Amino acid sequence: MSGIDLTTKYLGLELSSPLVASASPLSRDIDNLKRLEDAGAAAVVMHSLFEEQLTIESHDLDHHLFHGAEQFAEALSYFPDMATYGLGPDQYLEHLAKAKAALGVPVIASLNGISSGGWIDFAKELEAAGADALELNTYFIATDLDVSGAEVEAMYRDLVRDVKATVKIPVAVKLSHFFSSIPHFCSGLDELGVDGLVMFNRFYQPDFDLERLEVVPRLTLSSPHELLLRLHWVAILAGRIDADMAVTGGVHTATDVVKAMMAGAKVAMMTSALLAHGIAHLGHVKAALERWLVEHEYPSIRLMQGSMSQRKVAEPAAFERANYMKVLRAGIWR
Repeated sequence: MSGIDLTTKYLGLELSSPLVASASPLSRDIDNLKRLEDAGAAAVVMHSLFEEQLTIESHDLDHHLFHGAEQFAEALSYFPDMATYGLGPDQYLEHLAKAKAALGVPVIASLNGISSGGWIDFAKELEAAGADALELNTYFIATDLDVSGAEVEAMYRDLVRDVKATVKIPVAVKLSHFFSSIPHFCSGLDELGVDGLVMFNRFYQPDFDLERLEVVPRLTLSSPHELLLRLHWVAILAGRIDADMAVTGGVHTATDVVKAMMAGAKVAMMTSALLAHGIAHLGHVKAALERWLVEHEYPSIRLMQGSMSQRKVAEPAAFERANYMKVLRAGIWR
């Protein structure tokens, strides 16, 4: 639609719209990446390369993980065989280079890990292969009784500091919401110079098979109600940190994208909706987003960004305890 400006800026990258395809199996196929671009993705995040894959290649960790499997097969079966998990490091670099050659939109590489070590040197190779930015997918759940929250936060800070010192391309961190003080933690990452924060990672919880007495994996796609948690924290942080924010998890419709922008995000990332409805769904969301802006007389995306953040609304306390009290008093929970 003429006259409507969907452009936004994320991680220093000028994007044609706030619609970004987040990390998913879809990015494993170059044809899928082309279809995502054709459907309206302004950037794509590659599927993750795991710290364990890099560690195995450089230190032969695979042998140590699986040595003695005949004695402890039941326990060790919970660990994926990282040597054959997805694309290995060399294949990932080759795939990234092909994606860059095939696409006209920015390609963001993804590293999944948490410990600070030699494996992060691979970030340089991702940069050399053409990645426009790097997303650190920090999927970590503390299960050790002796590990404190402060120690977990220190792990994140060390990782960000080391990666930022390794590459010149922008670096974003995909976080979980399991921190005791999200604003303080995000402010600390911001001070380290992180370029973006992706809100939030979704942890995949295992289930119990009661007949076989086994722990089994469960993959559940996101639903729109999960967006509320993201809106809450993005709206609280908008305008208070320098890092760009991305919303991921629960973005399914154009209305979801508008809410993310008004909260203060620069981009809205989608995966579950595309897996559920197909890549063409992205085109429908983009068209609906343009219609919404026309109907509500917004000439651009940038004009609405942060317009409903905590710093802009008439009652900032609505984002905190007051909202909790209002919901209970209204009896909406009944």
